[in-house]
Amino acid sequence: MRPNIALVSDQIAMDYLVPAFRARFPEADLRLADTREQRLGALEEIDAVVCWSPPPGLLARMPSLRLVQSVGAGIDHITRDPSLPDVPVCRIVDRDTTAGMNAYLAWSVVHGQRHMGGYIERQRRAAWEKSPIVPPARHRVGIAGLGVLGQSAARALAAIGYTVRGWSRSPKGDLPAGIEAFHGVAARAEFLAGCDTLVCLLPLTDATRGVLNAELFAQLPRGAHLINAGRGAHLVQHDLLAALQSGQLASAVLDAFIEEPLPPGHPFWHHPCITVTPHVATITAPEAVARQTHENLARLRRG
Repeated sequence: MRPNIALVSDQIAMDYLVPAFRARFPEADLRLADTREQRLGALEEIDAVVCWSPPPGLLARMPSLRLVQSVGAGIDHITRDPSLPDVPVCRIVDRDTTAGMNAYLAWSVVHGQRHMGGYIERQRRAAWEKSPIVPPARHRVGIAGLGVLGQSAARALAAIGYTVRGWSRSPKGDLPAGIEAFHGVAARAEFLAGCDTLVCLLPLTDATRGVLNAELFAQLPRGAHLINAGRGAHLVQHDLLAALQSGQLASAVLDAFIEEPLPPGHPFWHHPCITVTPHVATITAPEAVARQTHENLARLRRG
């Protein structure tokens, strides 16, 4: 049967997926609804939606829908829709995506812990000045969110030599060796107190929206570093600026924002203690998205 697949997003252009889906689904009717183009046609004909942040209410208008496939590791951008129909929702689990996040977080941790922002500024002044060097084992990295990406990042950072701890809402089994684990609201303060760098990889839920706030920052050691590779809505922006101003936080690396692209006049762009990256911590290759969509549709056909 010829599948009807819609590539959908209200935030990004989805045409980058088209060549990979043409190769994987040569018989498919591909349709596009994103920031550039709208050609979904008859909604009742669509079997599968491959998406990043689909418009709320759209999926509920597709009576033949059998699969909702995220193009990334998270699905909160899908499940935020209160009218989401009762069909399988799948995420991407991909070795290259995980490796990309590991590399981004390793760079981000080193960037803060080894004062690289200061060295870049001194280079502009031609100033040969050294900052104190602390061995990685004496720098404690905390990862909030111990899913597939969080556990892999914990292994990678521990392999460099950092002391790594992790926090999750509920207990996690089979954690990497040597990773100190915390879970639940009751253990969060103890976890935060031992984070010289805090990495946020939490899913976005009602409980985690705005979790990176003044109360949380106050529980970190003074001069801690923040890395948000989760979602923009995790962060209370004015609380971050205040924490940097007071010295409670020394620096922040931010990859996700409430509004993307980040507006040109936003204070984050020019803040000396903030490094902005345009949601590039890790990117799933189009071929991987097409392959996993194909595999998931095959599983559905097999029941």
